[in-house]
Amino acid sequence: MSDTHGTHAPDQHASSPAAADDHGHDAHGHAPDGERLGPVDWRMWGVGVLGVIAALLVTVGFVVATGFVFNA
Repeated sequence: MSDTHGTHAPDQHASSPAAADDHGHDAHGHAPDGERLGPVDWRMWGVGVLGVIAALLVTVGFVVATGFVFNA
């Protein structure tokens, strides 16, 4: 197995969580140099709306496939 499948030699593991934190974030999860995400733009809203539409289509598919009937 390759290293990407979870087989590591024991000496490859960090001895402490602080030593393993070499990916550019501080202990509280903040990005270095105060980097922040930009504002939510129209593309993000569009993808969110498409996600909601996809979820509704999946729900309708389950209702049709199971023959569910709304009884009042």
